[in-house]
Amino acid sequence: MKFIEKVRDSRSNEAVELELPTLAILGLVDRDDAATSEFLVSLKKSINVLPALALSLAIGVGLITFIEYQAGLWSRIADVGALTALAILALVMFAGLKSKIAFKMSPARRVNALFLLSIIVGGALGYCLASGLTSAERIPDGINAIILAIMLVSLVANGALPILQLGLLIGFSACFFLSGSLSASAAFGAFALSGLVPILVSRVMTDRAEIKRAAQERVESSKTSALITMFEESDRIWFWETDRNGRLTYASPKLLASFNKPKEQLLGTPLTDLIESGDDQQGASAKGDRTITFYLSNRLGFSDFPVRAAIAGSDQWWSMTGRPIIDSLGQFRGFRGNGSDFTEKRRSEAEINRLARSDSLTGLPNRSLMIQTLEQSLANAKVNPVSCALMLLDLDRFKIVNDTLGHPVGDGLLKLVAKRLEKVVGSAGRVGRLGGDEFTVVLPVAPAKTDIADIGAAIIHQLSQPYMVDGSNIVIGASIGIAIGPNDGDTADSIMRSADLALYVAKADGRGIQKFFDPSMRFEAEERRTIEADLRSALNKGDFSLVYQPVVCSTSERIVGCEALMRWMHPTRGPISPAVFIPIAEEVGLIQKIGDWALREACLEAAKWPAHVSIAVNVSPVQFSDPTFPSSVMNALAQSQLEPGRLELEITETVFLNEGEDTDAMLSNLKSIGVRLALDDFGTGYSALGYLRKAPFDKIKIDRSFVAGATVPGNRNAAIIKSVVSLAESLGMDTTAEGAETMDELELIRSLGCSHIQGYIFSKPLSAAEIEYELGGIDNIVQVNGFQHSRAARISMLRTANLKHGGYSVPVRIRNVSTTGVQIEISNPIPVGTSVSLDIGLRTELLCTAQWAAGGRMGLSFNGPIDVTLLTAQKPTRSEAA
Repeated sequence: MKFIEKVRDSRSNEAVELELPTLAILGLVDRDDAATSEFLVSLKKSINVLPALALSLAIGVGLITFIEYQAGLWSRIADVGALTALAILALVMFAGLKSKIAFKMSPARRVNALFLLSIIVGGALGYCLASGLTSAERIPDGINAIILAIMLVSLVANGALPILQLGLLIGFSACFFLSGSLSASAAFGAFALSGLVPILVSRVMTDRAEIKRAAQERVESSKTSALITMFEESDRIWFWETDRNGRLTYASPKLLASFNKPKEQLLGTPLTDLIESGDDQQGASAKGDRTITFYLSNRLGFSDFPVRAAIAGSDQWWSMTGRPIIDSLGQFRGFRGNGSDFTEKRRSEAEINRLARSDSLTGLPNRSLMIQTLEQSLANAKVNPVSCALMLLDLDRFKIVNDTLGHPVGDGLLKLVAKRLEKVVGSAGRVGRLGGDEFTVVLPVAPAKTDIADIGAAIIHQLSQPYMVDGSNIVIGASIGIAIGPNDGDTADSIMRSADLALYVAKADGRGIQKFFDPSMRFEAEERRTIEADLRSALNKGDFSLVYQPVVCSTSERIVGCEALMRWMHPTRGPISPAVFIPIAEEVGLIQKIGDWALREACLEAAKWPAHVSIAVNVSPVQFSDPTFPSSVMNALAQSQLEPGRLELEITETVFLNEGEDTDAMLSNLKSIGVRLALDDFGTGYSALGYLRKAPFDKIKIDRSFVAGATVPGNRNAAIIKSVVSLAESLGMDTTAEGAETMDELELIRSLGCSHIQGYIFSKPLSAAEIEYELGGIDNIVQVNGFQHSRAARISMLRTANLKHGGYSVPVRIRNVSTTGVQIEISNPIPVGTSVSLDIGLRTELLCTAQWAAGGRMGLSFNGPIDVTLLTAQKPTRSEAA
């Protein structure tokens, strides 16, 4: 007899006909369906109630024996023996079914044993009851009640497995019918059928539902299996399964193909044998300190775990996911999971990681990796008695290359710089690029300071050699700031700040040099930040003022114009030089506001002067690049009612570094207003003569560096001045020689044909009231006042040094220098006549003698002539700005 059931597939909507034998329904043969696990649970419950059944039989035997003994019914001794034997048999079977041997039997055999026991128990109880009911002897009703109670207890106790209840009823009914009378049999038959029929009907209905559910699950499982097979064939993912000992019991074809082994040989292999072990594997695949072996041995699930395959000659990586298999009884059965090829993804991630830590242009380590290297070096320096060093490099004149030759050439130049840096540094440290033209070198184990200086000097020398990029011969330079950790900073940020301060000083002191960090630099940086903060409020507080230096006609000595010069009287620091605050104002974006104020004030003051006197105002390159600057000029002229022709704007050659349509348009717009344009500091900057040909300048101002020393025999400055004058005359431009201080310089300038002269030989810068007084004189003629001959040329500057005397070292600032002496700022002047030495860095000390001291400044004379280039190689600033 078989049960037939039709099941409809939920995906394809097709009818599937399935069958299940009756014996399988009743649990008497092995069941291979989804309900097996539930059946095993029921079997376990039935086995566990056997002690209760045996106990009920034992109690029943005792009660029956006692009652029969009291009643003198010795003929019932057979019943007692039967019940006693059944109790012993139940206990033996219970012990047997709980043994290890029984658990190796299939569930169906264990059910068969229980089914047989239930028939025997039921038969014995039926025999006892039937014999009691049909016996001629008077049988107490209590004995029959006990027998029925034992029967009912047995039925209830086996409720988890209805097949056992069926066995009890079959045995009970059979013996009862064979031993009882017809009427008793009929009565009990009705009783048995009333209990048997509902059990069978309930069991059949339950199993039919289980059959349907199992069939449905089989259909679903077959579809899932087909999808998994299709997924496996796509080579995107593969599946695996192990037993409880970690040996492979299933492997997808792709996994088998990876090892090129037959299925029979690979199955049974421990999963861990398919994965490489060792230190490299441990570090590569471990999450934290755990490897995949840890998860397998501890029966823990894992997800997307990267491992390397143990395939000879292959660098193949897998991403594996696994979950422990736990059956319905809570027992561990092994692992089941999937895997995929992780090789290409891992390579891509490695490449992405490399790109994230490398500079895309030069291939050098980027800022992130260099910071990490620096942090590791500092951590090592804290533990071990070693120092590390950080060198920050900034390329000199690189912006000019980008602006004149284009960014592609600039990029090619940066690549060559990177190669030279790596060659010079070698294995002593790591070279990186921070961005733009900024590079860095980290020396994890710093050598002696002199050796670091040698490395820096070699870098500057190599980077200063000519480059050939796309047919262009390029020469640049480099400035270096050096900090040594942990003395100059015990964190990456602090040592970077220290090296950056040293680099700032190196660039300020002339570029092309290296500077070691000194604590005084931090003080200077703090002072600079203070000046920056004070600058923002100085304009509103009225701390700025203008002074005016006359410009004199070289032939008539008549004042024909004045140059407006900015002055800042700080409420606590006193006067601050424009050479100090103007660059700061340009950097922080305040120069437009300050410049507009100066332009308005100068025009308002010039409107009070005679009509033939013009006013010259310096224009910052930052102002010049502002598209709104022409509007500011027109507003200043309109507010003061000054004639445009009386305003002269002095523009430096720096504006031509970014020469293009914007520069030409700005010059054209300014010229259309009617103002005059003067080229300031000619010859000291970007001295390309091409822009003079098209730029609408009205005047060329010859820088004071050419005037100073021009009268000294053998000096070539006079020839340069003469050439500039000739060039200006041929272009229809006036010339102004700046910085004339002595009579012989005045005579030379006149003889060379300069049209205008400006300098201390005629007047220092004057206040607004003083210049009005001078212009109120007869014909505005000024008197000559100066030395007859030139003294040694002085170069204004602002740099730090250390003054050593009496075993002490005092930080000072150099204000200006010549071949014979130097002027310094010092907080506590030393006595005049004291012999001192001036430490200017680079292991150079100059022997000096104190000559004078006044107002926090001192004059020192060198004990012998020096080469001024030792102190500076930067463009000299004008004395008027000091």
